[in-house]
Amino acid sequence: MVTMSDNMRGALLMVGCMTAFTLNDACMKLLGANLPLMQVLFLRGIAVTVFLVWLAHNQGQWIWRMPRRDWGWILLRSASEGAAVVFFMTALINMDIADLSAILQALPLTVTLAGALFFGERVGWRRLAAILIGFIGVLMIVKPGTEAFTIHALYGVMTVILVTIRDVAARKLSKAAPSLMVSFVASVFVTGVAGVGAVQETWMPITGVNLWLLFGAASFVVWGYILSVSSMRVGEIGFVAPFRYTSLVVAMILGVVVFGTFPDALTLLGAAIVVATGLFTLLREWQLRRAGRAKATEPTTIPARHRGL
Repeated sequence: MVTMSDNMRGALLMVGCMTAFTLNDACMKLLGANLPLMQVLFLRGIAVTVFLVWLAHNQGQWIWRMPRRDWGWILLRSASEGAAVVFFMTALINMDIADLSAILQALPLTVTLAGALFFGERVGWRRLAAILIGFIGVLMIVKPGTEAFTIHALYGVMTVILVTIRDVAARKLSKAAPSLMVSFVASVFVTGVAGVGAVQETWMPITGVNLWLLFGAASFVVWGYILSVSSMRVGEIGFVAPFRYTSLVVAMILGVVVFGTFPDALTLLGAAIVVATGLFTLLREWQLRRAGRAKATEPTTIPARHRGL
């Protein structure tokens, strides 16, 4: 019997996580073509929030007493996520799922850059060059100044910026802030924003296929959360994190099979550049962390003259 390493288990969990989230995106895109966007987001948000309450209780993370400083960052994170969901969903309904997914692959680059700008993290010339090249890849996907450019591509870029702010705020949180409680507050915030928008829409009955799509969207998000938490607890983050790019592959497959679309050559080239530079950035960060840990655990060598010899 073959024993699977922790890294491989973590990688498979991450593949499942990103597949679940991308399948949710496909369900939401199909629903958005037939139903009011805020209505769908609100109903899905209720289901996800209820699940997070159960999961937080089950994991012993239903903890409200946290440092005031943490609450400030939690609120910033939640506000960023709420705005990001609106931009993302609007873009998702109006553009190819694979094109939008390709834009979002820039996140490892923007998070690394934000770490340097806001946390003073050391980013060498190799990673800075990778970030610059990666942004060129994003421009190739967005295609500003051409007939292929749409405002919805900019919504995708705004999503990347807002999610980066979300992740920066998450880095500021102390260990006293349980991850599931942080996710719960964000879910409440997103559901609330969707609820405000839904009040201004004319609701439509959800029946037949749409009901199953809504059930599927909520279920895939739930599984995405479960697998996301599990993947971060198994294996090394530097090994597991690059498997986030599974979402791009799944999005391309869904684009062809479900929506009958496929990225053009320039988008594919831009996506390849973004993924390659992102992988390099993650690999470089992983190498530096391992080198730092190895140096920290090295035994101190005391010169002979100080050893009483």
